[in-house]
Amino acid sequence: MRTANYTDLRNNLKSYIDSVINDSETVIVNRGGGAGIVLMSLEEYNAIKEMEYILSSHETMEAVRKGEDDIKKGNVISRKNGESLSDFLERVLCTG
Repeated sequence: MRTANYTDLRNNLKSYIDSVINDSETVIVNRGGGAGIVLMSLEEYNAIKEMEYILSSHETMEAVRKGEDDIKKGNVISRKNGESLSDFLERVLCTG
């Protein structure tokens, strides 16, 4: 994470944008008095919004909790040693 003030950001905008895009850096821009902004890549922003959406879904969170409970209880299906992913999925998803 990098920090900058408004003047430094303005004078070195390309460098800051490049570090956000190329190095997945997050840049905090302080404006004083506790005010500021965050620069992040669009990919990171979209990931945060997706997580926010998932966490806001009661049904999804219940499924996550049930999955965690199943794992704790050992209610899992594992791939057999040497089994390909496609064979595993066919075995698990096969209803016939």
